[in-house]
Amino acid sequence: MVVERTCRRWALRHQLDPASVLRLAHGRRTRDTVQAAAPHLETDREVAWLDAAELADVDGLSAVAGASQFLAALPASSWAVVTSCGRALAQLRLTSVGLPIPTILVTSEDVSQGKPAPDGYQLGAKRLGLDPAACVVFEDAPAGIAAGRRAGARVIALTTMLAAKDLVGADATIPDFTAIHVRQEHDAFVVTTQ
Repeated sequence: MVVERTCRRWALRHQLDPASVLRLAHGRRTRDTVQAAAPHLETDREVAWLDAAELADVDGLSAVAGASQFLAALPASSWAVVTSCGRALAQLRLTSVGLPIPTILVTSEDVSQGKPAPDGYQLGAKRLGLDPAACVVFEDAPAGIAAGRRAGARVIALTTMLAAKDLVGADATIPDFTAIHVRQEHDAFVVTTQ
């Protein structure tokens, strides 16, 4: 995984424990990770290094199984991506795995506080014209699960990176999007898991 490779390289450059940095990094903005892991370093310079390293590395990226079919079942105006990475990186990753760029893309540049703060999910819901309580968040990291819950959304955790026992606070866990079914009912969608 690109994030893990990049975090390990960065941690070793600064004699930091890679495992500790990775625990901080998953689901969080790069700036927040740098400030938490190495407050003694110059944040802007380190964020620039990490961002450049991630933008240069798409090796091994793949869409979560079933993601393309799941998104195809939804009108483009009904879903958003809320991510802790920057806009350029989000677009690169989505296009690299053959997924569409959403109409609504909330990135680290759009919020003053990253996950686990609810800001990103609140902004995503607002841009969709919805109350967060009417939204379902799909997350693979504890910080994102906390953000979704704090925003008031239902959260389904993906065990693509961590085990279900490490994804505390989610309403349900699934291995990938092949376990999800969605159907439109009046002006809403019903999401079920297998």
